[in-house]
Amino acid sequence: MKLYLKTKDFSVSGEFFELHWDPQMDMLSTFPQPKDISRYYESEDYISHTDAKSSFTDKLYQWVKRINLRNKTQIIDSQVHKLKSLLDFGAGTGDFVLHAQASGYEAKGIEPSERARGLAERKGVSLYSNLKHTGEDKFQVITLWHVLEHLPNLQQQIIEIVSRLNQDGTLIVAVPNFKSFDAKHYGTYWAGYDVPRHLWHFSRTAIEKIFQQHNFKIVAVHPMWFDAFYVSMLSEKYKGNRRYLFHAFLVGLWSNIKACFTKEHSSLIYVLKRENNPIG
Repeated sequence: MKLYLKTKDFSVSGEFFELHWDPQMDMLSTFPQPKDISRYYESEDYISHTDAKSSFTDKLYQWVKRINLRNKTQIIDSQVHKLKSLLDFGAGTGDFVLHAQASGYEAKGIEPSERARGLAERKGVSLYSNLKHTGEDKFQVITLWHVLEHLPNLQQQIIEIVSRLNQDGTLIVAVPNFKSFDAKHYGTYWAGYDVPRHLWHFSRTAIEKIFQQHNFKIVAVHPMWFDAFYVSMLSEKYKGNRRYLFHAFLVGLWSNIKACFTKEHSSLIYVLKRENNPIG
């Protein structure tokens, strides 16, 4: 492990952390990893577990979320032709589960945060607190939308998650990409690091190698175009830039343009299947 850079928790605690680079896997890990990680989520500013619509940032987040919900189901529809059982691991406040159900999926969700589950319940979505509560059910699709980077005991959790996937099922993982232009541009201030909530920071190589160990192969990769703009906006705010919208738009646009050639978008969606199953 080599020191990659030092950064801090800009959104909740203000504490400093290091990112260590594993050259063999081409991924970063947050150091130290807090034993009580839950307290770093206990903030009104942590938007992933809220439905806030008060500030401009909140409203922008919610608008982009609605567009992304449609894009996510389109990606899944391209992979699933018969059975439509789906598990959303790390379901947050339940928006994707609700959207998937409305799109014809028999969808369930896992969310450890009691607060997030409560917000989901208000929308009529009942989420499980962990995998054990789903019984022995197996699913045709399992999704992790910006969740993998949060998981402690990464390899063990992957084993438990994929054990619930049908043999010919599809695993979909979306994560930030620390090899993107916006990540390199903002460095310490890049909001995609989101330490210490993000324990791991992945490259395309890292995702491929991690899931090879579990007999999975990448069959498709999709960009998350809006992430470059949203992450850049947060990064500019962390830098204290009052004209953050203008600068974030330029950086996000340039990051997406460069990624058309490098394929290193701000965030990427990986579609994975088991090695011994046909693609499609």
